[in-house]
Amino acid sequence: MKGYLAAASVLVIAVSLLTAQEAGDTRSLIERIQKVGREGKGNVEAAKAWKLLVAQGPTAIEPILTAMRDDDLTVVNWLRPAFEAIAESALEQNQLSAETLEKIVANTKNAGIARRAAYEWLVKLDDSTPSRLLPGMLLDPSPDLRREAVNRFIDQAAKATDKKEAQELYRKALTGAADPEQVEKIADALGKLGDKVDLAKHFGVISDWYLVTPFDHRDGIGWNKAYPPEQRVDVTATYVGKNGKQASWLAHKTSDPRGLVDLNKIFGPLKGTIAYACAFIESPETRVAYLRVSSINGLKVFLNGKEVFAREEYHHGMPIDQYTIRVTLNQGVNTLLLKVCQNEQTEKWAQEWKFQARLCDFVGSAVPFKTVPAPKGGK
Repeated sequence: MKGYLAAASVLVIAVSLLTAQEAGDTRSLIERIQKVGREGKGNVEAAKAWKLLVAQGPTAIEPILTAMRDDDLTVVNWLRPAFEAIAESALEQNQLSAETLEKIVANTKNAGIARRAAYEWLVKLDDSTPSRLLPGMLLDPSPDLRREAVNRFIDQAAKATDKKEAQELYRKALTGAADPEQVEKIADALGKLGDKVDLAKHFGVISDWYLVTPFDHRDGIGWNKAYPPEQRVDVTATYVGKNGKQASWLAHKTSDPRGLVDLNKIFGPLKGTIAYACAFIESPETRVAYLRVSSINGLKVFLNGKEVFAREEYHHGMPIDQYTIRVTLNQGVNTLLLKVCQNEQTEKWAQEWKFQARLCDFVGSAVPFKTVPAPKGGK
């Protein structure tokens, strides 16, 4: 941060020596930075533009922040330091505009990363910012800002001396809570107050599955092999599985609040084996959703017959929301198929075979859906 300040101070002085043509306008400088690519492509030109951009001072703050995009962290890694350098120098000279920063924060169409950056500097200018803004951010589209808003209500609830007041505050916090750690903290507190939370429903957990195994995965042969469930899902079908064993679908409902399905407990500790898990998801409308899945095994995911995710790693841990997949749910019934691959490692720590999945919006709140029985005739 001190380095940014030093650089900014020198550049503010230096900019007076530049003609308007040499410096370029703010938008053109940002566009030069936006052309930067991975592996150093365009870095030299971007570095020149960055210096000129910082030298423009506080007038560049709004254009810089509105140019940030959550899905382009390469460019953000150039633009955010530019904003920080300008903001630090402006704060030192009492030229940092609270009005500009609050305008950025208030506009939910701006990138979450930009709004968060503006909020942090707004707090430095005005320590009343959290009490003014956070109560209205419980449903904010920025995960960071929403998390902070939820934390504020959790803290208030924890300090409440009246049981009813505490319960109301925790329940209010829960309306915005999407982060699993926060949700479970709230649920635990409410549970102690005699108020049970349906965690699976709140998380958007997929609990109802059709499962089938065993399919051969010795020496990893099954990863690129499309067994019959990948070609057509028919839960009434029976297949010839690994070693000639019959493989038939069975219905399974997990009671785990995070949606964990432990295949070892259902089928036994099989090795070098693939299981398929299918769920039929009914959505009230066509919409973008985020499928958050976890597995300690190799995993492929198919939605409506199309592969949307693949990761062949084994026994590397499986935190909740390990993988986030942006998908489009069709109105009506959607077929979700998971291919969960167990390898042949013999170590004690390499025996687990499990997965979990939930459907959320961008922030992590459950989207409207329900699981339904398999359509007749397969899909």
